[in-house]
Amino acid sequence: MTPKQKTKLDDDLDELFKLPLSEFTAARNSLAAGLKKSGQGDEADFVKTLAKPSITAWAVNQLYWKHREAFDRLIATGERFRQAQASRQASKVALMRESLDARRKELSKLSDLSTALLRAAGHNPTPDTIQRITTTLEAMSAYGSIQDGPRPGRLTHDVDPPGFESLASFVPSAGVPSAGKGEVASSPKSGRGVTNTSRKSKTEVRKLEDTRQERMAEAKALLQNAKKLLVEVSARAKSLEVAQKKANSEAKDAENERREAEKHLAKAKFASEAAAREARNIAVEVDEVSKALQDAKRAVEQASKDLEKLFRESPK
Repeated sequence: MTPKQKTKLDDDLDELFKLPLSEFTAARNSLAAGLKKSGQGDEADFVKTLAKPSITAWAVNQLYWKHREAFDRLIATGERFRQAQASRQASKVALMRESLDARRKELSKLSDLSTALLRAAGHNPTPDTIQRITTTLEAMSAYGSIQDGPRPGRLTHDVDPPGFESLASFVPSAGVPSAGKGEVASSPKSGRGVTNTSRKSKTEVRKLEDTRQERMAEAKALLQNAKKLLVEVSARAKSLEVAQKKANSEAKDAENERREAEKHLAKAKFASEAAAREARNIAVEVDEVSKALQDAKRAVEQASKDLEKLFRESPK
């Protein structure tokens, strides 16, 4: 496969993982069919194996594509932590704590962004969902730009943070100097060679012990910060759970009020229609009475004329 074809496939894959979750499967199958039709069978087979992302993996992908600056700041905190861990400075523990504090802040910001992102896409950001997203984001920051780490923007499943052993493998080894070859000969120099070798071995042992103590201190600091992060995430999850219960209660109350309003509206509509019918009936009666009144007036006028005529015709 030529570099140009690879670049084109990478672009197509990026666009695939940017799509709404409901469109992923159809778009993946369409991409695989197009590749197969163009004679790229291996690429088509690869695309077919791509699993549809979980809702949490999809959310982390969208954070990468839509909020890159915030995502990159989180990854940078992981890079700073690894640099601090590999440092030989006396303040390395303080630097590690500082980077972990920065990571917690970025995780909180991205957690809020993921909540808004899920709601905008019509998904329910439950506390469990947000916690799994936060865990995956934490793992991404721990792996950072490690070559064998998960690829941001194309996750299909949740990612767990690496353990202490994996983290230690990311840090350059302190290195253990190899022992020199002492001269073993029956001469005075042989004794000095053994003594020098013995001193070197003791130095190496001290260095190994110092390295072990440093790693233990780093592991303890990492554990403490991990526990602190767990407490913060748990507290946030509980807070979100309370907020969700409150929102559900308010939604239920609003629905009940809407139903009551609809009932009152139906009653008012019925009363309005009855009043309109009554008004129409009264209008008809008023019209009939008006006509009868006119007829009565004409009868009175005619009777008055007849009476007057009779008076004039009477003999004097």
